[in-house]
Amino acid sequence: MSGELVEFAEETRGIALNLESKNVGIVLMGDGLMIQEGSFVKATGRIAQIPVSEAYLGRVINALAKPIDGRGEIVASESRLIESPAPGIISRRSVYEPLQTGLIAIDSMIPIGRGQRELIIGDRQTGKTAVATDTILNQKGQDVICVYVAIGQRASSVAQVVTTFHEEGAMEYTIVVAEMADSPATLQYLAPYTGEALAEYFMYRERHTLIIYDDLSKQAQAYRQMSLLLRRPPGREAYPGDVFYLHSRLLERAAKFNSLLGEGSMTALPIVETQSGDVSAYIPTNVISITDGQIFLSADLFNAGIRPAINVGISVSRVGSAAQIKAMKQVAGKSKLELAQFAELQAFAQFASALDKTSQNQLARGRRLRELLKQSLSQWKSR
Repeated sequence: MSGELVEFAEETRGIALNLESKNVGIVLMGDGLMIQEGSFVKATGRIAQIPVSEAYLGRVINALAKPIDGRGEIVASESRLIESPAPGIISRRSVYEPLQTGLIAIDSMIPIGRGQRELIIGDRQTGKTAVATDTILNQKGQDVICVYVAIGQRASSVAQVVTTFHEEGAMEYTIVVAEMADSPATLQYLAPYTGEALAEYFMYRERHTLIIYDDLSKQAQAYRQMSLLLRRPPGREAYPGDVFYLHSRLLERAAKFNSLLGEGSMTALPIVETQSGDVSAYIPTNVISITDGQIFLSADLFNAGIRPAINVGISVSRVGSAAQIKAMKQVAGKSKLELAQFAELQAFAQFASALDKTSQNQLARGRRLRELLKQSLSQWKSR
């Protein structure tokens, strides 16, 4: 069956993805250096699954749920399928609880609720990972289990993130799933599903969870590589036709459960990298259409020294003020509109020789508001 695990004599495992009348296409979960023509292979009759337990908290694992932090084996008595159906409509309730990120610009103008899916999008080196990791650090003492999934990242970058988590005491409630840039494409493809299965384990136990995918562009590229090797027909930008389903079946599993199921939640913050600020590319538009809003990080704002470099004009949260407490609604009600108008007026003011008093006041207020929203890394003011 499709998605079934197979085993080779050399103890290498694979997943059957292509089922044809005369052959089966299998992707390997390892290097497969010992596999050759005539090697013995057998079907297991099982779909890919991973062990799950509370013991994974504070650990760094790979896409096969094996520890890679040198701290010994992880004992687990239960297991979950890495791919499972998303919760149905009846199982869910609308998002209403705020998930505080610790970043004033987000918590006031682009609020995120528990159970929401909010995309973080921007060019490389604009602070996407910093926004995501700061959000994890801000969950300390909030009873939220965090899962950070690193896909195709440099090993040094992942080590730096893990070190930060240890220094700030965040590893107590965090699981890191990491597949580096030199990992096989199959494992980079599987890593987000492994992280999702672990987050689901806690969500179904009436806990609140937060999962971050850093980043889904790399997963899409790994899936494209696999699909081309399996000789599947390429589509736009050489991605296979089902690349939208690759991300939709992943992100739809994030949910806020109703009271009958314990009101557990999974909040997803996927990251997507753009090229030269082009949000109309294939993968960015796909993920934007799946998620409940996006936080757009601008290279121009970043280079101008504005951190976090959030472009408020095109950032949006479709949950909106439903995920804000009443006090925050009153304070931050008009801030987003004022900041967006300030950005437009500032662009116009570059070409105007003289401005009326109202415009000058609006510019002055906008500059003060922008300064107020600046935050250095790990400076949590909205807790």
